[in-house]
Amino acid sequence: MAREFQRGHKAKVSDLTAGTDLYVGVQIAGPGLTFDISCFGLDANEQLSDDRYFVFFNQPKSPEESIQLLGAQAGDTESFRVTLDRVPASIHKLSFTATIDGAGQMSQIGPGHIRIVAGGEEVVRYAFTGAEFTTERAVMLGDFYLKDVWRFAAVGQGFDGGLDALLKNFGGEVAEEEQPQQQAPAAGAPGFAPPPQAAAPAPSFGAPAPAPQAPAPAPSFGAPAPAPAPAAPQPPQYQQPAAPAPVHAAPTMAAPLAPPAPAPYGQPPQQPSYGQVPGQYPGQVPPPAPAPGGYGQQPSYGQVPGQMPGQVPGQQPGYAPQAAAPGAGLAAALQPYKEAPTGTRWTPQNQQLMRVDLSMGGQAVLARQGSMVLYQGKVDFSYKGAGFAGRIVGNATGQEMQLMRCTGRGQVFLAENGAHLHAIELQGDAICVSAENVLAFDESLQHEVRRIEGHGIPGGALFTMQFQGTGTVIVKTHGVPVVLPVTPTTFADSNAIVAWSAASQVILSSQVRLRRNAYPGHSGETVNLQFRGAPGNFIVVQPYEV
Repeated sequence: MAREFQRGHKAKVSDLTAGTDLYVGVQIAGPGLTFDISCFGLDANEQLSDDRYFVFFNQPKSPEESIQLLGAQAGDTESFRVTLDRVPASIHKLSFTATIDGAGQMSQIGPGHIRIVAGGEEVVRYAFTGAEFTTERAVMLGDFYLKDVWRFAAVGQGFDGGLDALLKNFGGEVAEEEQPQQQAPAAGAPGFAPPPQAAAPAPSFGAPAPAPQAPAPAPSFGAPAPAPAPAAPQPPQYQQPAAPAPVHAAPTMAAPLAPPAPAPYGQPPQQPSYGQVPGQYPGQVPPPAPAPGGYGQQPSYGQVPGQMPGQVPGQQPGYAPQAAAPGAGLAAALQPYKEAPTGTRWTPQNQQLMRVDLSMGGQAVLARQGSMVLYQGKVDFSYKGAGFAGRIVGNATGQEMQLMRCTGRGQVFLAENGAHLHAIELQGDAICVSAENVLAFDESLQHEVRRIEGHGIPGGALFTMQFQGTGTVIVKTHGVPVVLPVTPTTFADSNAIVAWSAASQVILSSQVRLRRNAYPGHSGETVNLQFRGAPGNFIVVQPYEV
């Protein structure tokens, strides 16, 4: 339930939500008034020392895209995406402001608000009305500020001088006034913005969809759709610059599957949770089944982990092979193997091939060197070094990853030795994966080497990689894995374990055999790991020993 703030209320962001990828929505309107809603990135002296961090209609994002202007959506006059863990160290405050463009006073506005949404749920709201103001023409609504940790404050402080006074307060200079650009035709919300339909999955940073007044289909990424008719007159808004046309058009579908609705970056449609159906094709509508649980839920009995409901055993997901009619020709024979439909950032083409669309999400991908098998569009590949300290740690722990950095606007297809690939979505949580089992991941994810508790494990298997944050990591396995919930009696072979929830406690089993075939009749098993943790924790094991 959202916390209701009054003017002057403050709180740590960590007390409001565990996530750092946030949606900030501002709703403000008044009869005959037009508003400019902006975000100022300020330094330790609360000055705009770098004008690249003045995010407004004519500069819709900061250089590293930690602050992005999204436009009007979900009932908000303007909205932003704020990724706090990507804000540079020189920025200590993000101030969200609203100014009147033209004549008018803030006392004329109706009920409005500034709100923060995380994981599709509103966590805090500061509501205000015109009765709180008099002759002000600019107002600071709310701030994120860094004081040991990130905090949020409801400000509600106004300036009579409008935008000029606001800029001078932040140490900026008022440039020569430019004529406002002609408003472009209304376009759909960005592809990763919160969808307007309540039935769509909630994005990691998006606002929950409002009660549908005039339902409209979700817009396709890169293809503007007509904006729905507003329920009430809204003041004209500056139009966010249209995204460039995608380099790669949607491919021909191989089977009569409906293309998945575009989803916000970081959340593929109907993304399976660990313990539900690993490897399920995103966007596929399964037959009626109990609602999937969170991480660690055990698959239903009789259902093969990694197999889509109703899928014929051995059939690859991502396409639906159909027998070609006799004499149908070459095109019909190749139809079952056509590229899977686009619409999400990460899309499995089959169990062994993954495609990432770099034009969605606006961030780079780090992939294992040599894993690229095909790319389309303008894509740049560069070496991603770990640095001297990183190489030392990697060599000492066995968790070194030779990576390449993929940037640009295009699609990259990744695979390695026919391994099964699984897209694991993180929404501020963490997962432990051996570096050997990592194929690629979003650069936004934090990753570090983590030591497994316990005394010496043979073979140097003392360490693993921990990934945390908001983004996707592609895990590769030999064969279809199984996901099991962690219980006090859960043991796994250290050579077969692939991943586990970061909150699990890992210790050595007391029944360890230190050598294979140490004596006749030996079981042949090497080190076993015991997992413990609260309900909801899980492990992933592959049917193969490294």
